[in-house]
Amino acid sequence: MPRIRAGVILAIFLIVTFILIPVQWLLLALRLPAQRTFPWRYHRFVARLFGIHIRVLGSPPRGPALLLANHSSWLDIVIFSAVTPLSFVAKTEVGTWPFFGSLARLQRTVFVTRTRRSETGQARDAIARRLGEGDVLVLFPEGTSNDGNGVLPFKSALLAAADSAVGGRVPVQPVSTAYVARHGIPMGRENRPLYAWYGDMELVPHLWEALVAGPLDVVVQFHPVLPPLDRKELAKTAWETVQNGQASALAGLS
Repeated sequence: MPRIRAGVILAIFLIVTFILIPVQWLLLALRLPAQRTFPWRYHRFVARLFGIHIRVLGSPPRGPALLLANHSSWLDIVIFSAVTPLSFVAKTEVGTWPFFGSLARLQRTVFVTRTRRSETGQARDAIARRLGEGDVLVLFPEGTSNDGNGVLPFKSALLAAADSAVGGRVPVQPVSTAYVARHGIPMGRENRPLYAWYGDMELVPHLWEALVAGPLDVVVQFHPVLPPLDRKELAKTAWETVQNGQASALAGLS
C-alpha cells in the first residue's frame, strides 16, 4: 500500500506541475504581481499532496527580508514555499538540474557560485538587488544539507547583502525547521534520513523513498529579527538561534 500511495501521489504531482508550469511562465513573462504568490499556492497544494503537516511558530516577514535557515532536504523548498511567498538563494548547479532546475527558475531563485571567492561580491549584489525589489529570500548559510539531527555552522560570506539592498538594510530573520514526526508518531534520529537529503544521495530515488515513508510533521519557527551586526556576528547569532530552535522542536518542547 505505501508504494501504491506513493505512485498515485507522484503521478498527480507530475500531472498538476506540468499543467501549471505554463501559468507561472506567463506570469513571469508579463511581470504580473501573481508571479510571487502563485508558487506559494502551488506549494501549499504539494505539501498537502505529499502529506507534509506544517506547524508554524512565530511570524513570517510582511515585507522584504533575508531568512537564514537550516537545510535538511529538498523538502525544505516545499515547506518554506507553502508557508509564505518567497524565493531561494541556491548554488548555480541547481539551475542545471533537469526538471527541478526549471521549477527553481520559475520560482525566481537567485543562483550563486559558492565555491569561488572572487564571485562572492557578484552573488551578494544579486541578492541585495532582489531584496531591494521587495522580495523575501531564503538563504541556507550551512552551504549544504545535512541529516536533520543538527545544524552545521553558518557561513557569513553572503550575509552582507542585507545591508547592501537599495533603500537600506532589510530585516535578517533566523528560521529553524525540524522534522519531528512520521505518521503523527514522534520520529527518532535514525528515521530522519528517510526525509533528509544529504551527502551523495540521488535526488529522484530519495524523492520516491520519502513518499513511500509516508506523512511527515514539520515545525517551522520564525525567530525574532536580528539587530544590526557585522556579518560574522550575524552568522554566529543566527546559527545559535536556529540550532536552539531545532533542538527544542526535536525534543518536543516547541
